Order: sequence, then C-alpha cells, then structure tokens
Amino acid sequence: MKSFHCRGLRLLVAPLLLAMSACQRPEEAPAPADLLPKEQMISLLTDLHVLEARVESSRLHPDSARALYLSQHKRLLKQSQVTDSAFQRSYRYYGIHGKDLNDIYSAVVDTLNARSRRADPASAIPGAGRPAPLINGPIR
Repeated sequence: MKSFHCRGLRLLVAPLLLAMSACQRPEEAPAPADLLPKEQMISLLTDLHVLEARVESSRLHPDSARALYLSQHKRLLKQSQVTDSAFQRSYRYYGIHGKDLNDIYSAVVDTLNARSRRADPASAIPGAGRPAPLINGPIR
C-alpha cells in the first residue's frame, strides 16, 4: 500500500513539475531565433507608421484602405527581407520586454519628428510658418 501511495504521488507530482518548468514568466521568455535587431525594428516601425498615416489620409473607403495598407505592409516587409511571422515574433518579444519596446518607440518618435522637420523646415522654428494674428491684444 505504501509503495502504491508513493508511486501515485510521483505520478501526480512529475507532470506537475514538468508543467511548472515549462511555464516561464514573460520576462524570462527566450528570444526567437529570428529576432530582428532593435535598429531594424525601429526602421520598419517608422516606415509602417508613415504608411499608415498616408493610407489614413488617402480618403479611401475603409475596406479599400485596409487592403492597400496590408498590401503595402507586405511589400515593405518583403523589401526589407523580413517575413511577417519574424516581424510578429520580434514585436511580441519586445512587447513582453516593455523597456525594449519603450526604447524602440522612443526612437521611432524621434525619427518621425526628424523626418517631419526635414520635410517642413519652418515647423522647426517656433511660430514660423504660422500666419500672424489678425488682432493684437485682447478684444474689447
């Protein structure tokens, strides 16, 4: 009876230990083999956000805009020689590691701001490019 109890306990505990060891906390998740470097993620995300802004400002019907975005997204990844699954796995990995994704998006925002300043140099000077106010002082 005692050997049956010990054996039954082992049979119950062994799968439990295996299951617990297989469950990793998100911050301990291993990097995928095809993880994109941060610099490449910054470049891709920057281009994807520009693409998204262009599609949104195109005034297409939502279904046409979505189709355009998806086809251009696919083209951009192919141009960069990145598979969609590698991009998704990398994004998920960096998302689990919140600080990494925060660093990536800080660089994306900086890059977008720099591109915006190059495209419109007047926006770099506070007040430049804006029309002068029609009325000086408070209205009485």
